[in-house]
Amino acid sequence: MRTSMADLWGKWPRKTAEFLSSVINQLVFIVFDFLDVVMCIFFSYVDKILEGKPTECYCRSQNGISDCEEKNTGISDSLFGRKNVFREMGFSGITPSRSGQRQSSKKTGSNDMGKTRWSDCGCASCVSWMKNGEDAKLHVVVKEPIPSEGNDDDSFENVIFLHGFLSSSFLWTESVFPELNGSKYKLFAVDLLGFGNSPKPRECRYTLNDHMEMIEKSVIHEFNLPSFHLVAHSMGCIIALALAAKHPNNLKSITLIAPPCFLSSGEEDATQIALKKLAYKRLWPPLSFGASFMTWYEHLGRCVCFFVCRYHTTWEKILKLITRQRKLNFLVRDLTRHTHHSAWHTMHNVICGGAKMMDPCLETLRLARARVSVVQGSRDLVVPVECSNNVKVKVPDAEVKIINGVGHTAVIIGREKEFAKDLQLIWDSVTNAKG
Repeated sequence: MRTSMADLWGKWPRKTAEFLSSVINQLVFIVFDFLDVVMCIFFSYVDKILEGKPTECYCRSQNGISDCEEKNTGISDSLFGRKNVFREMGFSGITPSRSGQRQSSKKTGSNDMGKTRWSDCGCASCVSWMKNGEDAKLHVVVKEPIPSEGNDDDSFENVIFLHGFLSSSFLWTESVFPELNGSKYKLFAVDLLGFGNSPKPRECRYTLNDHMEMIEKSVIHEFNLPSFHLVAHSMGCIIALALAAKHPNNLKSITLIAPPCFLSSGEEDATQIALKKLAYKRLWPPLSFGASFMTWYEHLGRCVCFFVCRYHTTWEKILKLITRQRKLNFLVRDLTRHTHHSAWHTMHNVICGGAKMMDPCLETLRLARARVSVVQGSRDLVVPVECSNNVKVKVPDAEVKIINGVGHTAVIIGREKEFAKDLQLIWDSVTNAKG
C-alpha cells in the first residue's frame, strides 16, 4: 500500500502538469479559432475594397468537397475538414457575399497570372517571372558536367534535385553542388512552383499535378532528358515519387531525404494521418506549433505572410545590420520567398493531399524494380523517422539509411561531402549495373 501511495504521489505533479498543459493548449487554439474568423471578415472587406471582390476562402465550404470535385482536381479534403469552434456556431455568415466557392485547379496561364494580391510582395525579384506570361517556366539552375577527353554528350547523366517546403534550389546549389565535381553528371536544381524565383500564379491551386507538369515543362521537356536520376528532400519527395511513377522507364534512381510517407490505416486515410502527424495542434515544440498554426488557420497565416513575406527585403536589411553580414544564409532567405497562396495550397494539396498517392506510386516503383534509396536523420523533428520505414514496407528492395544525431535539414547541411559521396555511389552503382 505504501509503495502504491508513493507511486501515486510521485505521479501527481506530472499528471497535473500534463492536464494544465492540455488546458492551455486548447484555450490558445480556441483563441486562434476566433481570430481566424475575425480575419476572414477583415480580409473579405479589404479585398473587396482594394481588388473589387471579396476573398475566396475555404471557411464557408467546410462541406464543399463534392462541389469542387476533389477527386478529379487534386484539391485536398484537408482544406475542408479543418474544424473551427466559431464557424460551427455560425459566426462566418456575416461576411460579404462571395463570387462562388473555390473552383477546380486552374493552370498557370490564367488571366490573373500577371496580377499580385495587395498583401503580396511586389519587388522586382518577386514579380520578375511575370514578364513571360503564359510561357513562364520554373527557375532552374543547371550545372554542366566538366568536359573531359573521351566523353561526349551521350555519356552524361541527368540528375534533377527537388527541394522541400519553404525552401528553394539554394538547398542544393549552395551546399551539395560544390561537392559534386565531375564529368559524368549534369545537375538540375529546381525552384518548385510558388517558391524561390519560380512563378507564383495567383489562380493556381498548386496541386501535385500542377507541380509535376511544371517540372516536365521546365526541365524534362525543355532540356529533352531521355533519362534522369531524382534527388528530393522532404515535401519534394512526394513530387519526386509521383514524377518517378509517371516516368518509370526514364527513371534511373530516386533518392528520398526525409520523405513524409504515411500509410493509410483502416480508420483514416493517408491525408488525415499526414495532417495529424505533421500539423497536430500543439504549442511545443516550436516547429510543430508553426506547422499547425500555418496549416489550420488560413487567414492568420495570411497575416503572418503579410508581415514577413511582403516586407522580406526590409527584414533582410535589418538582419544584415544585426548580423553584420553582407549576405544572409539561404535558409533564412528561403523562408520568405513565397506567397501565402502558394504555401497554403502546396501544404494541403501536396503534403496532405499527396499523401494518399504514395501507395500507388511506390507500388509502381516496386513493380518497375526501380533503385530507391532513403536517407533520414535520427533526430528529425519535422518528419517522423517511421516514414522512411514506411517506404521500405511498400518497396522491400529500397535501401534505408538513418543518420544518427542529425535533424531534418542537418542530414544535408553540415555533412555535404558525405552526402555528395553517397549520391555518387548510388548513381555509379546504377550505371555500372546497367553497363
